[in-house]
Amino acid sequence: MISHFDAADTHVLSNGFSRLLLRPFTFVFFLLFIPLLFGASEKAGSAQDSEQSPDDVLRIRTDLVTVPVSVTDAKGHRVSGLKQSDFSIRDNERAVTLSYFAAGTERVALAFVLDSSGSVRELVAQQREAALELFARFGRGSRVAVLHFGEKAELAVPFTTDTAVAQRAFTTHFPMSRRTAIFDAVSKTLHAFAAEKSDPAQRRILIVISDGLDTASVARSATVIRDARALNVSIYVIHLPLYAPRDGRLAMRPASKGFRDLASKTGGRYFLVGDAKSALKLQRSVPDVSPILRAIEEDLQGQYVLGYYPDDPARSVDLHRIKVGLNPRSGRKLRVRALREEYNLKQ
Repeated sequence: MISHFDAADTHVLSNGFSRLLLRPFTFVFFLLFIPLLFGASEKAGSAQDSEQSPDDVLRIRTDLVTVPVSVTDAKGHRVSGLKQSDFSIRDNERAVTLSYFAAGTERVALAFVLDSSGSVRELVAQQREAALELFARFGRGSRVAVLHFGEKAELAVPFTTDTAVAQRAFTTHFPMSRRTAIFDAVSKTLHAFAAEKSDPAQRRILIVISDGLDTASVARSATVIRDARALNVSIYVIHLPLYAPRDGRLAMRPASKGFRDLASKTGGRYFLVGDAKSALKLQRSVPDVSPILRAIEEDLQGQYVLGYYPDDPARSVDLHRIKVGLNPRSGRKLRVRALREEYNLKQ
């Protein structure tokens, strides 16, 4: 049981060249023609390079403010097929002009943060195929990173496009520990995002797979959430709960305070895997999280990214609050949710 919440031929001149030397007029013409020939070749080569590098066509200034949003209908279903003209956006109550619009997951930086303790380690090893299948469905400009954590966090694979390297990281043996530092691990992953070359149009996604018990972190959940929002990172939490006997029955051990907030306060989603009944079967089988990964994919595919550039008056203010609206559509009651509600120009 799985439940979830809310880019000329080259000729060698030998005898022919010597004959040209005997004809001054022809030779002068030849000298004048060579620069034109090579100039045309350079232009042709330049045009050819342009055709071969479609990713270079889209150039985005680094001061672009991007706002991921989701749109649902009256029944809560995702609404696809919307266009840039369907959206309006206000920055500190001032209307701004949209300069960027994208739908789905063409450019994604995806980081997996993997708990290496107990049965979670076994689950992680068995879910690598489903996890990287999720990544493979994103656009070719996307990258993936993998981090393991116990009491300490280790970035096993920095951001890369090489899925084979990422796949091996899912089965890398990482020392088990009796203590776990979830918030420290997320914080270290956020540092990896921050160290990356700036690409404001890129969706930044972090997926945490853990039992939810943090017993060693120095970082506080509120600080981690603040940093994630500043970096425009949405966190998806896959909670594999632990159970303990209580009053003659199995009861789920509550997750550490702030664990679920990682998702709800950064524009991601929280997923709870299994229940007390299924927990009794874990000795014989490992729960399958592939349906959750597919749900994450659907969630991301149903999102839009809006972007705009702050004007000069806006630059005089540090904190900016964002409000996204939908322009009226005939006969449809749609609801838009901005996954980024504020930003600070100094950050």
